Amino acid sequence: MGPLRSRGRGLAPFFSDFFVYSGMIKQDVLRTYVSEEGSPFKKIIECYRSPGVHAITVFRFGHWLLARPLPVKLLLTPLYLWLDHRMRAKWGIQIQRRARIGAGFYIGHYGGIFVSDRATIGENCNISQGVTVGVAGEGARRGAPQIGNNVYMGPGAKINGKIRIGNNVKIGPNAVVTHNIPDDALVHVRPMQVVVFPGRYARDDASPCNLTTPRRSR
Repeated sequence: MGPLRSRGRGLAPFFSDFFVYSGMIKQDVLRTYVSEEGSPFKKIIECYRSPGVHAITVFRFGHWLLARPLPVKLLLTPLYLWLDHRMRAKWGIQIQRRARIGAGFYIGHYGGIFVSDRATIGENCNISQGVTVGVAGEGARRGAPQIGNNVYMGPGAKINGKIRIGNNVKIGPNAVVTHNIPDDALVHVRPMQVVVFPGRYARDDASPCNLTTPRRSR
């Protein structure tokens, strides 16, 4: 899941890590490619335009830089910081580069996404808009989630604290997860409820402004 590798000596570790990270990026892009419809050319264009592909590629680049020699860091870190700022400002995606994320990471929609630098996310996971994977707790219980493989995180989900999310888990929209979740589980919030007020909104002047403002009696 994107390990921080030792520097070693010579160019061998450099090229070894390069092929590892490029392979992970290939699997990330492939997740977006297969999700799109149309001709192969159209799919390639959509991958090129995808904010999710941009964000995860910048994350992989920043994560790769962490274990580079100092001269390489000094040369390339400014570029990473600029790209990371672009992802935050333009797409609303903040994935801190010390996080550990497995290959095949898919970001379906952009906006309001945050992944802590302490988080661990497995392979072939999906993250949606408005999702937070963050730090919570105090003392020895303070930490970030460890998320397994094949996990779906629905829009607005909040996953916080030193917890473990198993494999093959689906977390529904707006769910707040602060406890361990076993494998093959579904996490969801209570379905919506409809409350009916007979006659309250049945008025001739039922404009958007008047629907929620009852008429005062004189």
